[in-house]
Amino acid sequence: MKRIVSIQDISCIGKCSETVALPIISSMGIETAILPTSLLSTHTAFKNFTFKNLVDECKKIIKHWKQEKFEFDLIYIGYTGTEEILDLVLYFIEQFKTDKNLLVFDPAMADHGKMYSGISKNIIEKMKEICKKADYLRPNLTESTLLLGQEYKENHTISEIEETAINLSKIGPKNIVITGVEKEGKIGALGYNGKEFYSNFETKYNVSYHGTGDVFTSTLSGCLVQGKSMKEAIKIATKFTTECVRLTYEDKNGTKYGVNFEEALPYLLKLML
Repeated sequence: MKRIVSIQDISCIGKCSETVALPIISSMGIETAILPTSLLSTHTAFKNFTFKNLVDECKKIIKHWKQEKFEFDLIYIGYTGTEEILDLVLYFIEQFKTDKNLLVFDPAMADHGKMYSGISKNIIEKMKEICKKADYLRPNLTESTLLLGQEYKENHTISEIEETAINLSKIGPKNIVITGVEKEGKIGALGYNGKEFYSNFETKYNVSYHGTGDVFTSTLSGCLVQGKSMKEAIKIATKFTTECVRLTYEDKNGTKYGVNFEEALPYLLKLML
């Protein structure tokens, strides 16, 4: 059985980070290890959330894992939040990244032109250090702009986003997958592998839910470990994320702090066939 390690926070309420990655990747038939870098009462869209840094405990976990000679087929890095946690991630990469496994980095820090609550711009340079080591970099359009030191704008042409992907690849990652890309009234993702571009677009719902990026990246990571190509992985991740949004949008009791990904898991399994 393949094994992925997910390195990000645990938000006790609010569907994101580890509470999204663990069930989605596990449902794809992949062993899912977690390294919880922090513990939050809710995700950062809520006011007055609590935050507990778990870096010291993570250092002990890494030491134990190294002693046990554990190996991972894919290292998935999501929300980090602080410079100290980014230093921990860089240390983990030194210990466990090899030529035989993949590193997927979602530089979760901003969306819709704004930084997430509690995020400092000081972390961007440290994020670039991880970008250099990544096999797959998976930002949204706002995060792409921040990593490149550019001003954010609302509307982008496909050619501009392709140029953004090329510029991101110059930082060091082998493959780029940008989400939140719109084309002809639809929404999806655009990928670049250094030679070719791949994209997939699905129905756009005029809503915004927290955690859709985590759903997408978890699915992308699972697809890559299961041997899917970038083109296939982008298509599956886009379709599954859209189905999660649809189910939430059509649910009269749907929440605004996460998507109903649980109900969409059977659809994901069909997509994987």
